[in-house]
Amino acid sequence: MQWNKGAKEGIVISGDQEKGNDLTQLPHPQGLFVDTLGTLYVADTWNHLIMRWTQGEKQGTVIVGGNGRGKGLNQLYNPVGLSFDRYGNLFVADTYNNRVQRFSLE
Repeated sequence: MQWNKGAKEGIVISGDQEKGNDLTQLPHPQGLFVDTLGTLYVADTWNHLIMRWTQGEKQGTVIVGGNGRGKGLNQLYNPVGLSFDRYGNLFVADTYNNRVQRFSLE
């Protein structure tokens, strides 16, 4: 949900639907990050991926993971948190793989 300053109601950015792996569904969102351009990044724990919504978009895009759960370098297993460094690298806390993984999103 997005709550603009002074708003009495929030705006659903994504989710608010049944569980599933469609790009409009978030069965268990955990971590989120909003950059200076208003782009929203969400760790979707049960779908084992990171999604991105640019300002005004109704559907997100998968930017990391989305290849099923696993230990591969292109896989996640219950990501719960994310952050970016000043160079634009994405860091993901990947719970069941017991790792923090860095991704370059160039």
